[in-house]
Amino acid sequence: MKYAYTILYVEDVKKTMSFYENAFGFQNKFITPEHDYGELLSGETTIAFASHSLGNSNLKKGFKQLSIHEEPNGIEMAFTTENIETDFKNALAVGAVEYESITQKPWGQKVGYLRDINGFLIEICTPIKH
Repeated sequence: MKYAYTILYVEDVKKTMSFYENAFGFQNKFITPEHDYGELLSGETTIAFASHSLGNSNLKKGFKQLSIHEEPNGIEMAFTTENIETDFKNALAVGAVEYESITQKPWGQKVGYLRDINGFLIEICTPIKH
């Protein structure tokens, strides 16, 4: 078995993909002609987005739609970088919201938290040095 996708359900797939391209440098891998599903080139595991309407058609029992105006869910995506301060500021400049400022952890790693334009929690961190 292999972990293949993380799919985030969002209001506007095309707008969200554009945000991730501009904020983090990921590239568009695929988007449906209806713009209700799209994938980014993001490394080993694909980050994908599906519209709320597609989510409602796939998940007959429903799902909780995330809001930037509520506390984030207890899950995050983590992106590693050697240029944390620059990348953190760049994401803020294109619409991310700071959730926790960058701090240095006792093991030497730097970590900061953002929320994307939909309210999803994103950790920006330096790689852990072993």
